[in-house]
Amino acid sequence: MMNELITNFTVIIDFLGTFAFAISGIKLASGKNIDLLGAYLIGLVTAIGGGTIRDLLLDATPFWMLDSRYIIITGMALLAIILLKEKLFKWGNTLFIFDAIGLGLFTIVGISKSYDAGLSIWVCILMGTITGCLGGVMRDVLINEVPLIFRKDIYALTCILGGIIYFICLKLELQGFLPEVIGVLTVIVFRIIAVKFHLKLPVLTSIR
Repeated sequence: MMNELITNFTVIIDFLGTFAFAISGIKLASGKNIDLLGAYLIGLVTAIGGGTIRDLLLDATPFWMLDSRYIIITGMALLAIILLKEKLFKWGNTLFIFDAIGLGLFTIVGISKSYDAGLSIWVCILMGTITGCLGGVMRDVLINEVPLIFRKDIYALTCILGGIIYFICLKLELQGFLPEVIGVLTVIVFRIIAVKFHLKLPVLTSIR
């Protein structure tokens, strides 16, 4: 019974991550004079890109091919932006918040699915990072932006930290959804802190 509840909870955070990342992709596309279909596709790539790479590496059929709800959720995100854009983006940092939420949710989904596949902890954390980051990388490349993961702001490192905390929670045998919730919040909060306080990794200077 508990395993079934945890599985259902993972599906829920997967859907929430899809919506959050689709919103971020569509919003960025809206500033590039892209039509509605193009904006939808940018949102879809943002939402499913990382998970698709993860599933291909796991030798599994990409998740969205088996469940049309991911396609529908992206459409709902587009509709939400069309109808509620003034309310959704009333504050300038709303887009950043959606991206941080999607990053946290997808990271833990990727880790959880990889762990269920019997992979080692370090591989699970890498898969979680791929799930969380690569959709955003594809989004940024498609709209001709330097991907966030390659900028100085800490991005992928937040996924790694969230994964480490998630496995610490499992080791401590925290019950129910607590490991997932704590892992997601760790990624989101650390990402917000990194941006707020301008925490950055050292930049690699040119080698001559």
